[in-house]
Formats: sequence, structure tokens, C-alpha cells
Amino acid sequence: MARIEPEETDELLANPHMGWQTFHHFADDDPALQGLPSGAAYSRFYWKVLEPAEKQINFAMLDDLLAHARRAGQKLSFRAMCTGSREYMDSPQWLKDKGCKGFGFFYEGAQHWVPDFEDPMFREAHLRLIAELGARYDGHSDVDHIDIGSVGLWGEWHMSGTGVEMPPLKTRIEIIDAYLQAFPNTLKVMLIGDREAMKHATGHGAGWRADCLGDMGGFSPCWNHMKDAYPEQVRESSATDVWKAAPVAWETCWDMRKWVQEGWDVRHIFDYGLEYHASYVNNKSAPIPDGFRPEVERLIRKLGYRLVLRSLEHTDTAKPGAAFDVRLNWENVGVAPPYGDYRLVFRLTDSVGKSIPVFSDTSIKGWLPGKVARNETFRLPEGLAKGKCQLAIGIVDPRTHQPAVRLAIEGRDADGWYPLSAVDVR
Repeated sequence: MARIEPEETDELLANPHMGWQTFHHFADDDPALQGLPSGAAYSRFYWKVLEPAEKQINFAMLDDLLAHARRAGQKLSFRAMCTGSREYMDSPQWLKDKGCKGFGFFYEGAQHWVPDFEDPMFREAHLRLIAELGARYDGHSDVDHIDIGSVGLWGEWHMSGTGVEMPPLKTRIEIIDAYLQAFPNTLKVMLIGDREAMKHATGHGAGWRADCLGDMGGFSPCWNHMKDAYPEQVRESSATDVWKAAPVAWETCWDMRKWVQEGWDVRHIFDYGLEYHASYVNNKSAPIPDGFRPEVERLIRKLGYRLVLRSLEHTDTAKPGAAFDVRLNWENVGVAPPYGDYRLVFRLTDSVGKSIPVFSDTSIKGWLPGKVARNETFRLPEGLAKGKCQLAIGIVDPRTHQPAVRLAIEGRDADGWYPLSAVDVR
């Protein structure tokens, strides 16, 4: 038997469905990254931007953003919103002009209008929007996840300070179900806060998101999100173990600069997020305060999943067409599992340079933090030339068969494969 123990690396990795998120920026145009890797981009859009004219969704804008994400080595997540800006109206003008009922309210020094979510005209138009977005983008290779929004200020599932009541629970659940049905093959998260509605969303496969990581007393000296809100909300929403099947995403409260100004413990804040098994942290593409980049790098090395191949064992000689056994011992040293169905593939390159991939049924989806052992048996491909045959592994996207996940080990080649060993083909 040949046994290889790859060397673990502390390199910062950008992988699908996790990481340090950019906000309305991409990795190739975000100056706040300063070289940090990011595989995740996040944006929010008001309805009037998504559908400026009735039944004319701005697919061109979204397609351009998805193409930009691909060029930058990222996947895009997004949320739709119906109100929340400083403008009078964030839902489409055509909806109001058709006679949709709504509510006027005064907020932050200005007058605003939001549709009545109970109006059949709103329900028909908005549920159609969600369905059409799903028809085009569900399972799209450049979409990371959908942030279930629509309801409340900024799609955050509350109307605090406006005097406008939230829609009835039945209506809120109807909107959640519309997202679940439109995006069955796409990861989904919902902002924490609306406990009854979030319990429904997470109970049907969605993860959760919170947008005030780091609040240690910025709103009140006797109350803060981290101590007084989030633990109870997660518990009351029955979302404690949601992370095992769907992602947890954090957005910083204000941004890191506020934490430093207030003298709050940055490491404690990041560790708090990790204790909830976070896959994403979004600092709003704001600058990282001087001296705190090491804390961000430490976070990135723990965020989401981080796969280390501890050992690889196989018979050191084989012949074409014969059974070939491989034993692999892995460890996920991150805090969450991979949520994408990425597959293990072996690449065999014989003594004359011919490469043949051998696809495994092994998916990394759901590998929880800790050790994972896998035994693989396949038949060595016919037609391999005699002599030393290089054995490489890769974690590939099953749609493209190209390596898509970086491992936390040394030895990655320019194409994303890890040539680790050799077999004597006889």
C-alpha cells in the first residue's frame, strides 16, 4: 500500500457557498478586500429596479451582475425589497397607478408609501415577480443563495417606527412559500426577527441571516442584539440546528470601524458568529480598521467549511481493468458543512501523458465539522500505458466536471487538481 499524508496549508481560500462577502461590489472591484479572497457577493434590489415596467423584469441587469460575479470568481446572492429607501416609493410606480392600495407613512424625516400586501393586485404582481425570477435563476451556476425578502423595511420582516402594521402571518407565509417553490434547487436564507415566519422558512429548508453582528450596546446600554435578541430568536424559531442543512449568514452591525471606535472585542464578536456555525460574514464592503486584518484572516480560516485531506492510501500497483481501492481520511476544520453537491473525482495521467477522469459517487455535501472517512473502489481504466501513472484528486462541479472547491492542503496545480501520488501500472 502507498500512503500519502498531504501537508495542510493555512492559505486563505475562496470556495462556493461561504466566505467573506462583498456588498454591491465584486472581488475585482472592491478596494476594501485588499487582497482577501471572496467567493461570495451580495446585493439587494428594490422592486421598482427589478421590474420598472409591468411584466418587464430587468433580467439584463441581473444577467450582467451574474456574469461579473463569474469573472470575479464569485457567486451572487440577492434580496428583493418593497420599501426602505429615502425615496417616496420603492415599489413600481405602475403598481400604484393601476390602483393598488397602500399605506403612507412618515419615516426618517420623509413621507413614504408601501403597498398593501393584502391587496389582490399586489399579491398577483409580486408573486408573479418571485415566480419569474425563480424560473430564470433557480439552480443557476452563478447564484449562491436567495435572501427571502419582500416584507418589511429593506425586506427585513419588520416595519419598526413606521406605524404600519405587518401583513398577517398567512400572507407572510404565502410569500415565503412563493420563494420556496420558485427556488427549490437554490440555497435560501431569511432574516431573523419574524419568529413565526422564520420558523416556517427554516422548517422548510431555508437557513437564516442576521444583520447586526457586533452590536454590543450601540442602540441601548441595557440591551443589545448579541446578548438579548439572537439567542432567544434562534431558540424560539426552532433554528438551533438549521446550520447542518442550510447556511447561516451574518452582516456586521454598522461595520467593523464602529466596533473599534467603541472598544468592543473584535475577536469575541467573530467567535460569536462562528459559534452559530456561520458560512458568510458581510462587512458591507467597508474598510477593515488598521491592525485588524489578522482577525479577519483568522475568521476566514474558520468560516464555513475547510476541507483537509489527512491521508490517502491505495495499492501501489495495478493493471488496467482491475479493481483499485483508495482510502481517504478527511477533516472539515471549518464550522459548517458544504451545502453544494460537489463531487470527488480521481484523475489518472499515464506515462505517455494521457489523462482519464474517474468519477466517484461521493459528494462533499453535508460533511459536518470533524473527521470523514471514505473508501472508494473503481476499475482502473482500460488503455492506460504501462509505467508510473499519476493519481490526482479534485472536488468538481458535477455540471462542468471542473474543479470547483479548493482544499486546505498543499500541491494544487494550475487547473485546480491535486496530484498526490502515483500507481505502477503493469
